[in-house]
Amino acid sequence: MKDILLSLARAAIAESLGLSHDIDLQKLLKENPWLKEKGAVFVTLNNRSNHALRGCIGSLVAHRELYADVIENAVSAAKHDPRFYPLTQDEFDKISVEISLLSEPKELFYEDIEDLKNKIHPKIDGVVLKYGGRQATFLPQVWEDLSDFDEFFAHLCQKAGLPGRCLDVHPVILTYQVQKFEE
Repeated sequence: MKDILLSLARAAIAESLGLSHDIDLQKLLKENPWLKEKGAVFVTLNNRSNHALRGCIGSLVAHRELYADVIENAVSAAKHDPRFYPLTQDEFDKISVEISLLSEPKELFYEDIEDLKNKIHPKIDGVVLKYGGRQATFLPQVWEDLSDFDEFFAHLCQKAGLPGRCLDVHPVILTYQVQKFEE
């Protein structure tokens, strides 16, 4: 599964940049029918030399076939992440690809911030925060950089365009887990 998903993502990026690749999509789908099942992935691109983020786009909910989600999100991470300029042909060999296959997000019911602290599993749970029509998510991997609960949620609130202490207003919290594959 790992090699197929990573190869598919890299081929999609190559094709979007006008570069050649060796993936025959129809053959791949015939040999791996599980790729036609619905699935949700995030595709993360990092600079190989310094591991800096270069793009990350994904789906929270499975709404199309897995192979299509991988292709669409790989191309979007490379060319349409608004935080970065589009990837160039010269950068193609300088990035590494990471795919996170998401479980279905489930609402986490909590009474207060202390209760939420007790129910969240750092480095295991990806978190979706929703409040007042705004939403943001962090993959479980973000806990590696923001391991402190308060810091993690302050950044997540800000990502959603909310004040850093938005947990005080009791936003809706959903959690999910991922299977992570990286080159």
